[in-house]
Amino acid sequence: MTAAVEIEAARKLFAQPCVFVAGAPAADALPESALPEIAFVGRSNVGKSSLINALTNRKTLARVSNTPGRTRQINLFELGGKLMLADLPGYGYAKVSRDESRQWQREILAYLATRPNLRRVVLLVDARRGLMDSDGQAMALLDKSAVAFTVVLTKADKLKPAECAALTDSLTGELARHAAALAGIHLTSAEKGSGLDALKADLAALAPS
Repeated sequence: MTAAVEIEAARKLFAQPCVFVAGAPAADALPESALPEIAFVGRSNVGKSSLINALTNRKTLARVSNTPGRTRQINLFELGGKLMLADLPGYGYAKVSRDESRQWQREILAYLATRPNLRRVVLLVDARRGLMDSDGQAMALLDKSAVAFTVVLTKADKLKPAECAALTDSLTGELARHAAALAGIHLTSAEKGSGLDALKADLAALAPS
């Protein structure tokens, strides 16, 4: 299948109805699903909800907030009867206590361990800030859980091409040290729509034919 064909197939999939299924503060309260599941993870205010909305051509499917740490539950969305998308709570917000940070880690580990159809984690990193300590901790959790993850740089339109290239080179070296990391980094902008076609094609490949 050529790249153009893959992109068109992905466009059609992500144009299908995408509906909210359930939201819960913990993994054990989520409904079971037979669909391949993709989880979106990242720092608070990195743009997870905005990216999900942009990928699915919606404006308010996933709630977007300007207040970091507002999303405190796992939200599931079903895409075209083919994929389950999971919007996970953000991490790394400075005003969150150490106990709450540990609780986040416990909840995410529980989620990673109890979702048998989880096929991919999309780890979002704000291109303007680069990789931060909390992102490294998230990668270590994913390595420990042996869950494959793809890094997506959000808000890449805020950087100059040379800055994007330098950041990508730096992240590529870091990802080589993580067993669960997949090769390749997606540079995206939910606002401009850049990089979304390639990311859709990557994720659509996980859907059953």
